[in-house]
Amino acid sequence: MSDLEKTPKPDEPRLLHEAVCPQGWPQPKGYANAVMTDGGIIYTGGLVGWDREGRFPQGFVAQAHQTFRNIRDVLEAAGAGPEHLTRLTWYVTSVEDYLADPKGLGRAYRDVFGRCFPAMATVEVTRLVEPEAVVEIEATAVLPRG
Repeated sequence: MSDLEKTPKPDEPRLLHEAVCPQGWPQPKGYANAVMTDGGIIYTGGLVGWDREGRFPQGFVAQAHQTFRNIRDVLEAAGAGPEHLTRLTWYVTSVEDYLADPKGLGRAYRDVFGRCFPAMATVEVTRLVEPEAVVEIEATAVLPRG
């Protein structure tokens, strides 16, 4: 990429909201892990169950557990916690895998988020961008005004 392509043009639109990236995470290229508005609303991108080195654990519950931890890390970087969650949208490659171990999935969820249960939706998709991913979750959280 040339220096010209890296340097923004003076009249080029720039993101008005704060991009959120947890300390120690790789800096995303061409997107943000999350964005926080001036009003304290935090929107994550679709987060998957990889660790900081890009490794995926095996199995749906294990990947969901790591995805929950990744969401928690993003929320913490924005000054929020699970109690601030308002919405989770799950994208899964198999509803059957999602439904296969409800107790294990529930334990993994409560291990990270406790008993904070926001509005949720689950959507089955044919695949995710990361070939090893079996679950991707978008989260919305709202910090109280004050």
